[in-house]
Amino acid sequence: MRSISDTMARLAAMKARSGAFQAQGGQDRLADLTGFGSNPGALRARTYVPAGLAAGAPLVVVLHGCTQNAAGYDQGSGWSQMADQHGFALLFPEQQRMNNANLCFNWFVAEDIRRDGGEVLSIRQMIDAMAAEHGIDRARIFVTGLSAGGAMAAALLATYPDVFAGGAVIAGLPFGSATTIPQAFDRMRGQGMPDAKALQGKLLDATDHQGPWPTVSIWQGTADATVAPANADALLSQWAKVHGLLAAPRVETVDGQSRKVWTDAQGRDVLELISIAGMGHGTPLDTSVGGQAMPFMIDAGISSTDHIAAFWGIASATRAQEQPAKAQATKQSKPLDGEILAPERPDARREHAQSATTAADPAKTRIAKVIDDALRAAGLLR
Repeated sequence: MRSISDTMARLAAMKARSGAFQAQGGQDRLADLTGFGSNPGALRARTYVPAGLAAGAPLVVVLHGCTQNAAGYDQGSGWSQMADQHGFALLFPEQQRMNNANLCFNWFVAEDIRRDGGEVLSIRQMIDAMAAEHGIDRARIFVTGLSAGGAMAAALLATYPDVFAGGAVIAGLPFGSATTIPQAFDRMRGQGMPDAKALQGKLLDATDHQGPWPTVSIWQGTADATVAPANADALLSQWAKVHGLLAAPRVETVDGQSRKVWTDAQGRDVLELISIAGMGHGTPLDTSVGGQAMPFMIDAGISSTDHIAAFWGIASATRAQEQPAKAQATKQSKPLDGEILAPERPDARREHAQSATTAADPAKTRIAKVIDDALRAAGLLR
């Protein structure tokens, strides 16, 4: 276990980096959705519905990263422009600062990633309201997200596999992993990851779902220093078993980048990994196709928005034609395996208990305040 001084140093570094995540200005194309339910996660709901949306249209849920907001992420990713072109609705859950100081979705808090509780339930309630109001095809509901939003997308796929037909995780991590803050920072660096069996167990224990399971698209920059590329392997290993994947992947190139895709017993593409050579932490874009480059929205010459929508079958691809590599399939030297990240934020009940136990001891109170201030700066404490 790492020392508290090491953990505090990591928290300080996170705080220093957080300024780069500030939400961008520009046109806000989104509307507010209100009265969608009990909203136990206290999230804001923002939406985009193209004019003349047909009944039975798909719905895409889009989750922003830390310190971003819904409008800024839409501006960068270009999802609303794609919705205009292809006729689907969008739901953008938005984190509130009272829940998380850095506007991260609380994917590392048990109460927020448990089926029918916390933030995942708030998002489920938003989906139900959108489906009822706009006649959404409930067999074509999808979710995607970046970083903390990617981690929450993974949590939604795990806790509501009966709701989603597919998902996409960009620079994120698997559902269920670390339970302490030091573990969380280790996971981000690709250290001490749970093995494939443990990750698969987390997924299977999240619900009593027996299938069919959502398809999953995984995106990862090979030079990501925030979420280690090993996390993409961990996501693959978590989802491989439920899809019954045994064969080696098909290997292709998409817009010059590596794509590995696994098919199920029926020959359907159900799991893919797109690795962006030399890219750091962010959402890969091709601004000639759509979207706008900004911090952590990276013009990498490949549009994740475009490809993900095509993978789900709700849009026609404008990306370069996929070309099989010379080796159509590669033998795997070991089963899909991987790694993860996650920090645990004490909830309000634990905060209250801590303040009660330290009030009588000024020294303990000062120590607790230093730790709490650091956690709040890192976005890990409400």
